[in-house]
This record gives sequence, C-alpha cells and structure tokens, in this order.
Amino acid sequence: MSATPSDVARAPREFSTAGLPAGERIERWERHNSTALIGLQCRTIGSGALDAREINVELGALGLARVIAGPHIVERSTAHITASPVDSIALYFTLSGEAFFYRDDGVRTLRPGQVLAMDADTPFVRGFSGGLDELVVRVPRAAFADHTGLADLDRPVVAAFNGDPQADALAHLVARALSADATAPADEDTLLDLVAFIATGGRRAGASTHLAAAKAFIAAHLTDPRLGAAMVAAGVGLSARQLSRVFADSGVSVPHYIRERRLDRAHALLIDTARQHLPVADIAAQCGFGSAAHFSTAFAERFGAAPSEIRRRR
Repeated sequence: MSATPSDVARAPREFSTAGLPAGERIERWERHNSTALIGLQCRTIGSGALDAREINVELGALGLARVIAGPHIVERSTAHITASPVDSIALYFTLSGEAFFYRDDGVRTLRPGQVLAMDADTPFVRGFSGGLDELVVRVPRAAFADHTGLADLDRPVVAAFNGDPQADALAHLVARALSADATAPADEDTLLDLVAFIATGGRRAGASTHLAAAKAFIAAHLTDPRLGAAMVAAGVGLSARQLSRVFADSGVSVPHYIRERRLDRAHALLIDTARQHLPVADIAAQCGFGSAAHFSTAFAERFGAAPSEIRRRR
C-alpha cells in the first residue's frame, strides 16, 4: 500500500539568523515564518540583532516547529492577518523563558511547562524579554474542527503540560518528530486527538489519547527497570484494567510493548559506532533490563542473532 499524506513526515529542516547581516535578520526571519509556519511581524528588544533558530517539520497537514530565540516581540495584526491568513489553530509549548501574550481580552503570562492554544487568525502580540525555547503546532482549521467538533477556538486556552499526561504526550511526540534522529514519523491522527484533548479541556478524551499518553510515558521511563503496567497506569491516570484494555484494543499487551521498545533501543545502541566500547551488559542495563542473560535471550528471539553478533556485523 502506498503511503498517504498522514503517514509521511518530511525531514526536519533548520533556519537560523546566525551568520546573516544584522540588518537582514528580521526580514529573513519573517519571510521564513510566513512560508514555514505562521506569518508574523517581529522586532527586537534593545539594540542587539535578532538571534533566532527554528526547526520545522511538516507532518501531513500539521506544521511542527521548535523555536529558540533571544529577546524579541512578535505581532499578528489585523492588517497582517488580512494579507496573510493561515486559517489555523496554533499551540505554543513554553520550554524555557517567560512569554507575555496580549489580545483584546487581556494579557496572560506563559511560563515553562504551559501550553497556549489559540486561533492564529486573531490579532495578538507575544513578547519574550528573556528569550524563548518553545514547541509550536499549527493545525488547519478543518482538521481541528474534525477532531474537536469546534468550528473555531473562540478564546485562548492555557494549560499545563508538565504533569498532564495527554498534554505532556503531545509535547513529547512533537519534540521527537523534530529531533534529527527520529526513526519514524509521529501519527498525525494521534497528534490531532491530543490537540483536541487540550483544546476542549479533556472533553474529547478517547482511547487514542490514553494510548498516546501511555506510550509517551513509556518512552520517557524506558531505562527504569521498575517500568511496568502498574507504573504506567499510575503515570497516566488510568486503572491497570483500563490501561490493559487500551493496549489490547491496539493489538498488543503493555509488557510486550515495553519489551519491544527496549529491544529497539538496545539495537540502536549496539549499532551506534560511538558506543562500541560499551559492554553488552551495560547496554542491557541502559535499556531497563535487570538481567543481561534475559536481555540476550529476548534480543536473539527478536532479531535472530545475539547482541554481540549484531554489533560485529555492523
């Protein structure tokens, strides 16, 4: 079967103002964002030149980005929206640095660990006096409506993603999709289900959001030998029975999924030339296996060869 657009993510691409003439940086930054993400008017705070970097990935209809920049202010005015509409909902995940967000209903302060969901075609100003590091998700309005049942997002939504399993899962999946060593694209529908969960305050929770949150929790705790169904269930706010049902509906058990992800990680470490000096027992421990012998047996069953043989072939 040929891949559909939602199965494909383009490779991450990066744009940076580093090395550009100081007088061209803002214009080039605005131009990049107008084509790669969301068109904005930008100005620096103080007399320094704009120092900014952005990594972009297109996943089906979604636009994903990580933005790292020094102090500056961005604005999307009525005139700018009329000239460059994006017909999208935007989500901003603050990783570091405080940001103020102003629109006609007041000012909000966004702190690390918070996510802001808003209509990108309403006038707003955002400012970053200490610089920023954030993840961005741009969702076309049609896709947003399909997954939320909302024609628009009338008011901005601010939620915590540190400590909220579903919001944290979305941030984790976006960050992984933007990493240079991403082994497979994230699933577009899963991301959209998680967006719907955040935008509706949890009213659109379903099996796919719970599954995504559980998988993100597992990925973050894969090296912990205590990781198991009970730990995952507690981490994502489900009972053990609910968690088991969510995974069963996807065709796999929780222990099997954890073991497969650990073996995938071990395989990647074994063929990494930068880790050739690590003993196999150390790699087993780094992947959460409490016993090197158990690891070697499971690895051989999965890949048809012992860990040392896979390393030698590489």
